[in-house]
Amino acid sequence: MPLQIDLYTEITCPWCIIGHHRLDKVLAERFPELEADIRQHPVLLLPDAPAEGLYIPDLLRSRYGVTDPKASFARPEAEARASGLDLDLSRQPWTYRTQAAHGLVLAARERGTQHRLTVAITHAHFLEAKTISDADVLADIAVAHGFERQEARAIALDPEQHRRVEQEAARAMAAGVRSVPHFVFGGRIAINGGRGEDEIVSAIREAVGVATSA
Repeated sequence: MPLQIDLYTEITCPWCIIGHHRLDKVLAERFPELEADIRQHPVLLLPDAPAEGLYIPDLLRSRYGVTDPKASFARPEAEARASGLDLDLSRQPWTYRTQAAHGLVLAARERGTQHRLTVAITHAHFLEAKTISDADVLADIAVAHGFERQEARAIALDPEQHRRVEQEAARAMAAGVRSVPHFVFGGRIAINGGRGEDEIVSAIREAVGVATSA
């Protein structure tokens, strides 16, 4: 029986791309025989961001008083490199609304491509500096993950899908999801934030042990 892994993430969160990378790395290297059912759930960190996006240096200055963005990027970049991910956060100076992206991810559940699509959109944002609020950009990504291009574009533009994402994100917050990435292994073992590979390994081992003894 697959181990269910519920993963609460935000597309534009640096720690979430690291979390995706570490989870995939741990599963491939430490648990090659384990079948995992990874289910993605939306978290909205900037639900009211304007359509054109927010310039990250301005956002960091106004919200956190950060005047040197590069200094604030140093820790996540170092953590990413430690796990083999070349993350340069200065590549993407903008952050965007993510309702459209999360809407596609929710629609990908029935296609069995949810996690891979999430990783692909997150990589497009951080590593390729693409505008992931743009329906055409999202549709171009989605065609490799079980969607017809026009179908994906329509989903990305659908206000009903956006509302569904907002409802799911509100439920996650009401359930206690406060920091991302937030992992729940086997429905019982939860960890969150910028956890290292060994911590993820421990959580999976605990979840597998609980499932085995249940």
